[in-house]
Amino acid sequence: MAVQSVTEGMDLDRSFGFLVHDVARLFGRRFDRNGCRLGLTRAQCRTLSYLARNEGINQAGLADLLEIRPMTLVRQIDRMEESGWIERRPDPADRRARRLFLTNKARPILGEIWDIATETREEAFGDLSATQAECLIDLLQRVHRRLAEREPAEVLPVAAVAGRQ
Repeated sequence: MAVQSVTEGMDLDRSFGFLVHDVARLFGRRFDRNGCRLGLTRAQCRTLSYLARNEGINQAGLADLLEIRPMTLVRQIDRMEESGWIERRPDPADRRARRLFLTNKARPILGEIWDIATETREEAFGDLSATQAECLIDLLQRVHRRLAEREPAEVLPVAAVAGRQ
């Protein structure tokens, strides 16, 4: 009896999960190449963009939005604060906490980040008509909404569940 390959019958080029992940990876790599003139990393661009939409958020909240570990963000925020992109201000409700704000240096760069994103998207969509590109975005938004609304409830560790009984 012949042993079947685990991937036999699977076309990874047609697999939604593999394809969407690979497109995101390649898009990010292209953004990095296009954006190197900014002197910011992609992670820093994401941080500035999310912070622009959520000014005054605390570090834990921003880490949650960015889906990265808070300790990873702290080091990044430290570097960005030293470079003059972000400032920490005291939280009026909690003297131990800090709120994050963009600096005047950061505000003009947001337009440049958007320009790089637009340039990268135009390169990625180069083989698509305007209608196809719009349709792709619409379809991805529908998939995104569907997955976001069906986010499973947080799974509690066994010890926490046992402690409730």
